[in-house]
Amino acid sequence: MPDSETQALQNWAGNLLYGTSNVFQPETLEEVRELVSRLDSFRVLGSRHSFNEIANCSTNLISLEQLDQVVELDTERRTVTIEGGMRYGPLCQFLHENGYALPNLASLPHISVAGACATATHGSGNSNGNLATPVSGIEMITTGGEVVSFSRDEDPTDFPGTVVGLGALGLISKLTLDLLPTFEVAQTVYRNLPLAQLLENFDDIASQGYSVSFFTRWQEDNISQVWIKRRSTGNDHGELDTTVYGAALATENLRPVGDSAENNCTEQIGIPGPWHERLPHFKMEFTPSHGEELQSEYFVLRQHALSAIEAINGIGSLLDSHLLISEIRTIAADDLWMSPCYQQDSVAIHFTWKRNWPEVRPLLSQIEKALAPFDARPHWGKLFTTSPELVKSFYPKRSSFCDLAERLDPKQKLRNEFLNTFVFD
Repeated sequence: MPDSETQALQNWAGNLLYGTSNVFQPETLEEVRELVSRLDSFRVLGSRHSFNEIANCSTNLISLEQLDQVVELDTERRTVTIEGGMRYGPLCQFLHENGYALPNLASLPHISVAGACATATHGSGNSNGNLATPVSGIEMITTGGEVVSFSRDEDPTDFPGTVVGLGALGLISKLTLDLLPTFEVAQTVYRNLPLAQLLENFDDIASQGYSVSFFTRWQEDNISQVWIKRRSTGNDHGELDTTVYGAALATENLRPVGDSAENNCTEQIGIPGPWHERLPHFKMEFTPSHGEELQSEYFVLRQHALSAIEAINGIGSLLDSHLLISEIRTIAADDLWMSPCYQQDSVAIHFTWKRNWPEVRPLLSQIEKALAPFDARPHWGKLFTTSPELVKSFYPKRSSFCDLAERLDPKQKLRNEFLNTFVFD
C-alpha cells in the first residue's frame, strides 16, 4: 500500500499540486524492484524542488527518502557512491569530514543529488560544469525491475545519455560522483556594479572567482550585488579590494533579495571557510521559505551573453512588479545529451518571481521573445512557456535519448504529459 499523505502533496514552492496521493516510500532495493515491476505507471520524487510538471503523475509516485545513505567512499579512485535519495547537505558534511569535496554546488544544499543531476541543475563558474558533470557512474532500476549500471569509462556510448535522464529512463538507485580534495573558499560581495561596466568587462569579472554570481532586478542599469567566491589557500590575509569596476565592497553579510543582513546566507566579507559552507548561497541549517516564489531560468551560449543581458535589460520595466531577483552566472560545457550546456559554454539567466503565476506567465513569454535570437534553452525543472517544438530542436542528441528511453522503459511506465510534450514525439 502507498504511504499516502494526509493532505494534498505539493512541491517545494507550493505552486504545484501533484496529481495523486499514492506515494510509495520503499526502504530497500528489493522493495523498489518489486514496486516498479508491479506498477503500470509512476514517477519518482526527489526533494520536490521542480517548479513545473516534470515529476508529476496521475497514478503513482515513488519517493526515495528512505534510501539516502553513502554506499562507498573510494579513496583510490577518489569517488563516492550514494543512494538515490541522498541530499547535498548530509553528503557534503560527510565528504568534508573525510577530506573530500564536490567541484560545485547549487544555491541551496537542501535538494536531492539525483534530482539535480537528472535535470542538469546549475552550478556556477567559468570552469565548472552543472551539477550532473561529476557523475561517473549510475545504477538504475528499470521499469521491469532489472538493475542496470552505466559508467563513463565502460559505457562511453550510452553513458552521456543516462546522467541527465529527466526521470525517463529508470529509478536511480545509486550515483557515483568524482571528488576533489577538500578546499576552502572565501566569499566577498560587491554592491551596485554599473551595467555598462558589466557589459564592458564581463569576462574579467566572471574570472575573478571560482564561482561568480551577478544579482539584478534589471532596473536603473544596475547590478545590485556581485558575489565572488574564491578558492582560498588558508594564507589569504591581505586587504580585500574595496571596489570592483565601480562596485563597492559590502562590509556585512547580505542576502540576494534586499539589503538587510541575513543569517541564513553563507558567510561573506572574505572570511575563508569549507567549500560546502561557501559555494551555496544559503546555509544548510536554515531551510529557505516555502511557497513564496516561482523560478525560471534560461541558458544561452557564452558568446551571446552580453547581447542576451542587454535584451533582458531592455524589458526590465515590464518585470519590475513581479520579479524578486535575477541571477546571472557562467557554466562550462559538458557532453551530456539532454543538458542545456551540451557542447557549449553557457551563461544562465535565472529569475525568482513572486508567486503569482497568472501574472508571471506572460512575462516569461516576453523574456523568451527577447532571448529568441540566442536560442535560449529553459531549465528542465523550472517554469517556461517555450514551445515544445523549439525545446526539442535545442537538443541534437534527443533522438538518441528517445531510443535509449524506449530500450530501458519499453512499456513507457515513466512517461507523463511533460515528457510526452517536450521530449518524446
